[in-house]
Amino acid sequence: MTTRAILFDLDGTLVDTLADISDAMNRSLRLHGLGEYPADAYRTFVGNGAKVLSRRVTKDCPALAESVRQEYQRWYQSHSLVRSRPYAGMPETLRALREAGAILCVLSNKPDADTRLVVSNFFPGIDFAAVRGQLPGVPVKPDPAAALAMADELGIAPCDFLYLGDTAVDMTCAVAAGMRPVGALWGFRTTEELTGSGAAVLLRQPGDLFSLFGKHLDENKY
Repeated sequence: MTTRAILFDLDGTLVDTLADISDAMNRSLRLHGLGEYPADAYRTFVGNGAKVLSRRVTKDCPALAESVRQEYQRWYQSHSLVRSRPYAGMPETLRALREAGAILCVLSNKPDADTRLVVSNFFPGIDFAAVRGQLPGVPVKPDPAAALAMADELGIAPCDFLYLGDTAVDMTCAVAAGMRPVGALWGFRTTEELTGSGAAVLLRQPGDLFSLFGKHLDENKY
């Protein structure tokens, strides 16, 4: 099989969103009288959606997790574009991939409205076939349900997808969905986490992705 489509994670893969996420969550923690965390700590907190993020940062006060989440999401909805930036070379890579005929998709555990806002703001003019965040009633990654539904809606076999992400959540989801897992080393997590969770290929910069499009990736070669 050859690669026809590429499914991208958002946070830590397409866009460096860590500063806005940490700012919004630390604000919510302050309002609840809880201690804050350095921005770098959020590299290991994020990835599984806002509910899990809130549980992680309120581990000593679990009764406040839901209230912290609600305030975080309320603020983040209007402050998700303050300090976030696309990774260097990503817009150019996406345009080159589209010109080469790649079908581009985004799947995030970020709420759907926030996902669409971030993507449309930082990648205007890029023709994504599908952009989707967390939706009610749909399990979040690493459950493969959303990724498989996207493939089915587009009429593309999962094995014809590359799945680019920066966490074990993404690699686990890719493997479960039957997509080719590709790790983004510029993201939030480590080489060891990506390889340990199934990454078949590791990329050091966004432009490296272009060389993989249209090829059959044999995991035994990487």
